[in-house]
Amino acid sequence: MKYHFNEIEAKWRKYWEENQTFKAENESDKPKYYVLDMFPYPSGAGLHVGHPLGYIASDIYARYKRHKGFNVLHPMGYDSFGLPAEQYAIQTGQHPAITTETNINRYREQLDRMGFSFDWSREVRTSNPDYYKWTQWIFTELFHSWYNKDTDKAEPIETLITRFTNEGNTTVNAVCDENIVPFTAEMWNAYDEEQQQKILLQYRLTYLAETEVNWCPALGTVLANDEIVNGVSERGGHPVVRKKMKQWSMRITAYAQRLLDGLQKIDWPQPLKDSQTNWIGRSQGAEVKFNVLPLAPSQGGGTPRYLTGKSEKISMLLDKAQEMRKTPTKAEDALWQEIRNRKLGDKFRRQHPIDTFIVDFVCLEKMLIIEIDGEIHKNQEEADESRQLLLEVKKGFKVIRFTNEEVLKNISIVLEKIKAELDIRPSFKKDESNSPLLGREPVPNSFREAGGEDAPLSLGEGPGVRISVFTTRPDTIFGVSFMTLAPEHELVAQITTPEQKQAVEAYIEQTAKRSERERMADVKTISGVFTGAYAEHPFSKAPIPIWIGDYVLASYGTGAVMAVPCGDERDYAFAKHFNIPIPNIFESTNTPPLEGLGEDFAFSEKEGFKIVNSDFLNGLGYKEATKKAIEELEKIGKGTGKINYRLRDAVFSRQRYWGEPFPVYYVNGLPKTIAPEHLPIQLPEVEKYLPTEDGQPPLGRADVWAWDAEKCVVVSNELIDNETVFPLELNTMPGWAGSSWYLFRYMDAQNNDEFASQEALDYWQNVDLYIGGSEHATGHLLYSRFWTKFLYDRGFLKVDEPFKKLINQGMILGESAFVNKILIGLSGGAGPNTQDELSFIEKKFQNLFISSNILAEIVKLYEENNLNKDISIHLNKDVDFTFNSVKYNNINLLKNSLFKLIEGFNNFNLLIKASTIYPIPTHVSLVDNSNKLDIEGFKNWRDDYKNAIFILDNGEIYDPNSPSLGGGKGEDFTVSREVEKMSKSKYNVVNPDDICDQYGADTLRMYEMFLGPLEQAKPWNTAGITGVHSFLKKFWKLYHTSPSLLERGSGGEDFYVSDNTATKDSLKTLHKTIKKVEEDIENFSFNTSVSTFMIAVNELTAQKCNSREVLEPLLILISPYAPHIAEELWSKLGHTESISTAPFPTFDAKYLVESTKEYPISFNGKMRFTMELPLDLSVADIEKAVMANEKTQQYLEGRTPKKVIIVPGKIVNIVG
Repeated sequence: MKYHFNEIEAKWRKYWEENQTFKAENESDKPKYYVLDMFPYPSGAGLHVGHPLGYIASDIYARYKRHKGFNVLHPMGYDSFGLPAEQYAIQTGQHPAITTETNINRYREQLDRMGFSFDWSREVRTSNPDYYKWTQWIFTELFHSWYNKDTDKAEPIETLITRFTNEGNTTVNAVCDENIVPFTAEMWNAYDEEQQQKILLQYRLTYLAETEVNWCPALGTVLANDEIVNGVSERGGHPVVRKKMKQWSMRITAYAQRLLDGLQKIDWPQPLKDSQTNWIGRSQGAEVKFNVLPLAPSQGGGTPRYLTGKSEKISMLLDKAQEMRKTPTKAEDALWQEIRNRKLGDKFRRQHPIDTFIVDFVCLEKMLIIEIDGEIHKNQEEADESRQLLLEVKKGFKVIRFTNEEVLKNISIVLEKIKAELDIRPSFKKDESNSPLLGREPVPNSFREAGGEDAPLSLGEGPGVRISVFTTRPDTIFGVSFMTLAPEHELVAQITTPEQKQAVEAYIEQTAKRSERERMADVKTISGVFTGAYAEHPFSKAPIPIWIGDYVLASYGTGAVMAVPCGDERDYAFAKHFNIPIPNIFESTNTPPLEGLGEDFAFSEKEGFKIVNSDFLNGLGYKEATKKAIEELEKIGKGTGKINYRLRDAVFSRQRYWGEPFPVYYVNGLPKTIAPEHLPIQLPEVEKYLPTEDGQPPLGRADVWAWDAEKCVVVSNELIDNETVFPLELNTMPGWAGSSWYLFRYMDAQNNDEFASQEALDYWQNVDLYIGGSEHATGHLLYSRFWTKFLYDRGFLKVDEPFKKLINQGMILGESAFVNKILIGLSGGAGPNTQDELSFIEKKFQNLFISSNILAEIVKLYEENNLNKDISIHLNKDVDFTFNSVKYNNINLLKNSLFKLIEGFNNFNLLIKASTIYPIPTHVSLVDNSNKLDIEGFKNWRDDYKNAIFILDNGEIYDPNSPSLGGGKGEDFTVSREVEKMSKSKYNVVNPDDICDQYGADTLRMYEMFLGPLEQAKPWNTAGITGVHSFLKKFWKLYHTSPSLLERGSGGEDFYVSDNTATKDSLKTLHKTIKKVEEDIENFSFNTSVSTFMIAVNELTAQKCNSREVLEPLLILISPYAPHIAEELWSKLGHTESISTAPFPTFDAKYLVESTKEYPISFNGKMRFTMELPLDLSVADIEKAVMANEKTQQYLEGRTPKKVIIVPGKIVNIVG
């Protein structure tokens, strides 16, 4: 009976589906085991043979665990939101849901063919509203949570509101926005709901903020870093720029330390742990504050860049003003809420230094000061009068005063008076000659007010600018000779001088075209621009020039570095490039001492030196100097010790249509979430899937996309009145939203009331084994860990890690095929028809391809002689080509063919050079296993190659249009090969359907495992699959060899397995195989298991084994790898149930214990024959048995040996 694999596989796929063989139960007496794959995005291209690698491995392990008695959950679904479906919708108008459904059906068909034991009853699709209902729910839970640093976990926002109500925020230790304004309980309770919501937004785990993003104008969306390749979008190759946009973000930074700590308790590959560790980037050091020095009048000083405080006291005044803003009186805060953000039409600043004073509020443009007098002012009326006199008479301000009581009881009257004063006062602009401020000392833009119309600065607020820098080496602070800001840093525009403005803006524009990943990777390019501004060194007070450079990123740290060129390689290179001083602060303590330390090269070590030229740090080593520097920084209020993380909050918005809608609507510009009972909010219909003409995301095109807060339904935009009907969020969630929690939905996929029942969550807990690609290390896997820890904090889960054990699968690489096109140059030629001849020849050579054999000799010529690829080789018709006296036969074959093509024309010389040979990728289906090109297929594949001419391996011409030139059939045109990523764009994709059709799914499964270790990359070679297929046919034959039929000459092809006792050798083979296969599966060494099966079948075939005692357990061993053939033979053995839950065979070591030894029998050191003897024989008995053997007597030829050397269990040597 032949092995009809297609019929067998179809039969058992149908059986598994009809009987739901692999359906897992949420209640079982068996121990649970949860196996998970990264679910695929269903692209239109379908699966290629590289995709199933991890699925096959996880399926083998899932099947193995079922054999071991586990209740196994092995689900599958689709990460079905994605940019490709949206791009197809833009191009064709077809709704992404239709495209996605079509693609999913194709994927399902392919996955089913490969025999995976998925529990399809739990299938999920992230684009299904029943699924993303719960993604939206998790978002709302994040929105209604804050992170309490004291308890080190997320808590409901209600607990924070309670704290604010009872205590204010001065005792709250939370992860929140910078520059939080302190308030008391009384102040909180006096705020209206709108102001309270604004404050809460600064604490929520999801929040809106201006964020630097990767913006792709052509796609009309923000792209993640992994969606950008070489500065352009991975999809379509469109330019990407950096820009600021208001985006939803998530405070993953709150979990930075826990994400690091959690890596210690999970069984993941160390390289992947290292990847997450580096991405999170914990570092310990100090945050240092640098004051930006005032600009000189020649540098563009003037209103509104004037520092109105006394320059000699400005540092002290700034510190004092900053402290005062943290503790406003109730009246001050109440008035501030009414006049901030230009609510009265003009900009006010609070606690602002003027001369030697700090005024309560000032509008510099109108020269108006507002003072609020408390009880203390009753005892200092004379001082207040003197201060007011100076401000009004000498400084030109108008001062109006109110008492605390007036503000708190009659604030409307207070505001009317202020407004009236503003209306009658002139505007003192920068270029007005009568400005009372002219002549005062100018500085860069004043600090913007926290929470006001502008974003907060790095540190502080009020007049003057401070740059905050995080450094891991505060011990090197005296080595700072310049500062570098990220080009996108928010302070750059404010501190840049007019003289440097054009250069700075040009550099920023240039940098915006490069992704962060490119900038990080590019360590060779040195670029930057001086801003014209200077900062003050916190200790020496020396001016430090401020530069911008793209090696600094705004998204990491503070977006600014204090450059120590003697101690950092990039700073050193930057300083050398721009001729910036490099002060040295290191003295070597090594023996012998290092020469040129910190002067001729950057010294970044943390030992082998002492600090010099550093004031109070002189003579100290790294640890002592670091500690001392932080102490002194804290003492003078210029810095603090700090632990910093590279990890940034995750941008959570995308300007796309095909994604999860946010369950958010806006009331007076503030976000509100839709209650869980009204979810999901489903994607609306739109006419086009492009952004709107005014730059809004595609959802801006929806006509029905407003929220009726009373009826709790989505309604027409025409009904928006901002009283009961409000606009909905127009962005959608990123692709990783749905994939961050899918593992829990699989536990209870049909539950409409919860994302999963508590019983299911308690039973399955988390994933026992996850197999996926390393490309998800800092994306999906990191965010999934974040969401799991959040859900754990909030009590929805009892585990805080999603994946216990993780295996990184390698890639199956494609073997790309290239047809090499060559451009031919011409020189020489004479006669009246030269131009016509040139045109003809150029046309003739327009589509000329050369065999890789000829190409190899050209490459060899250039490499052996170290020739530049742009150097031309001259070919003369009448002279054999040689170089350095070496004749190149294949190049001469090429030469002869080329001149044959232009025969009859004047005597041109031909020029070829390596730089004008271009490898053209061709589809691998057009190339056979010997790398020979199907020329006719290639010519028909692309219209532009229909008239191509080919120079074959033997140098002959293949040109069907010119039979006289040869017109060969092209059997010997060899292509070049290169192993690279398998991709549709490289034409090297192998369709698994084709393999299944030709060889069967079991062959595909075993071959993919046979290619090499799971975690390594390995090239695909279709030619090698025949060996595995032959093995399965041999395996099949092992069960179809009847001795009686063989004796009658019938071929022995009927199924035959006997009940005879197995031989000792067959049992040894079986148990050797059991031991090895079990060890291999437990160690995920699936490739060596396939070799073990091959050895076992060869041995059993040689042993003519047909015993059920051996062949039945052998089926269970191979079942995880080749389930279809195992099921078929299992049923032929008389079983009516699936093999999938049959107990795994038990290894018995006794069958591997050797009882005999095959001794080599040597004569005078030369082995002549072997004898099998019991291992328990004595030396005398061994000698007696050997000497009695007739072969021994034959070799002795009647001689008596001098001695017999016997090593028991090893050798016998007869001497003499």
